[in-house]
Amino acid sequence: MMNFDFKTLYLVNPCPVSDDSYIRSVHAASILDNAKIFSSFNEACKHIDFLVATSAKETISEKKHLRNPLYLNEFSDQIQKSEGTVGLVFGREDYGLLNEEIAACDLIVKIPTSKNYETLNLSHSVGLVLYSIFSAANKTPEKRTPLDMVEKNHLYDAFSDLLDAIKYPEHKNEKTQLMFKRLMSRSIPSKWEYHTLMGIIRTAAKKIRQKSKK
Repeated sequence: MMNFDFKTLYLVNPCPVSDDSYIRSVHAASILDNAKIFSSFNEACKHIDFLVATSAKETISEKKHLRNPLYLNEFSDQIQKSEGTVGLVFGREDYGLLNEEIAACDLIVKIPTSKNYETLNLSHSVGLVLYSIFSAANKTPEKRTPLDMVEKNHLYDAFSDLLDAIKYPEHKNEKTQLMFKRLMSRSIPSKWEYHTLMGIIRTAAKKIRQKSKK
């Protein structure tokens, strides 16, 4: 983290931060000193605008969206447009992130690796992700203000309301909402794009309901 100018560390139910931890940190002990410890994943994510899960497992399918990832190099370029609080979520050393933790995130990122052995050691994964973002930051001058947590939730609620207005099949609803969430997160819409999209979705839902009453 210190190598690549990352300073804010959140730990969820960690093992004790021992003397050995400080020995291994060498000159980056300040990151451990200032690390914030949380008892739950949800608590740690409360004040983060954009959550990014990392996982070696992927599902390449237009119909399955939970583990449909953005590859690291593309993500590193895309995230430079963001000025909000971004949380990079790394799972446990032995079995990574749970499905419900991944579902709570806006996006899932994968480091391309050999199909013969896809899983990386946790510390190596962190190093590669931080290096990639740091490198992209030095070549991408464009910035845009991303949606905050409240705006994202308004957008997702409006889309859910539109599905309700068109009487979208209930058995497809959850997966379609997850698809929309992933789609919006990959594009990282600007504030102007958000307001335009919200206007379209709300107007469409309103007109559909008015038409159905006639």
